[in-house]
Amino acid sequence: MAEQTALADIRSEDGGKPDAAVVRDALGVGVAVGLSGFAFGVTSAGSGLSLLQTCALSLLVFTGASQFALVGALAAGGNPLAAAAGAFFLGVRNAFYGLRLSQLLALPRVVRPFAAQWVIDETTAVALAQPTRRSVRIGFTVTGLSLYVLWNLTTLIGAIGAQAIGDTDAWGLDAAGPAVFLALLAPMLKTTAERAVAGIAVLLGLGLLPVLPAGVPVLVAALAAPTVLYVEGRRTRTSACDATSVHDTQREAR
Repeated sequence: MAEQTALADIRSEDGGKPDAAVVRDALGVGVAVGLSGFAFGVTSAGSGLSLLQTCALSLLVFTGASQFALVGALAAGGNPLAAAAGAFFLGVRNAFYGLRLSQLLALPRVVRPFAAQWVIDETTAVALAQPTRRSVRIGFTVTGLSLYVLWNLTTLIGAIGAQAIGDTDAWGLDAAGPAVFLALLAPMLKTTAERAVAGIAVLLGLGLLPVLPAGVPVLVAALAAPTVLYVEGRRTRTSACDATSVHDTQREAR
């Protein structure tokens, strides 16, 4: 049944994108985002993590937002459990990506555990933009491989560089991680609801930072999404009811 659903979601191979075009697009995303691993390496080392710990996070966790959240909370003196919880909840979205990609990729069972390591925002975006199963697999693989290799390599370079220059705060490099994350996030906020979620999350996070333990404001800021969705749903229902009332009134007037 899942296979039939997946096949229905993928158009026929005829008219699909050329392999070279898929590879080019995938490499563009992989290289652009992979280079930002340098910022994570600098941030992590500046937060007090060792070179081994920093590299292990990129090798094993490999989800940028969660990594930045974890080291940021630890750097602020937060409880390791709270920091890990914040990173975990940020990474949960990848599980939902995996549900969709498992149908589109239709990989053999033996390969799926390895492919799961590459299920992140960027690989999902590239894969979902492809018209055929072949291009989905190529886009996912090229993006995942290039991004994984570059992210880990630049993490290593950034961590070594941070140790060499000493105090990263004095150089202002502690802001590199958040700056890169915001640069990647901003173009994705296209609708009013998305901008509202981001704005409320920022206000909650910054507003609660002085009064709650480090790491907890990030968790509270996540409440911005259901809040905006609830308000949006009520407004939609109200508009629908008003439109129905106007229609009924006009019909009775006839």
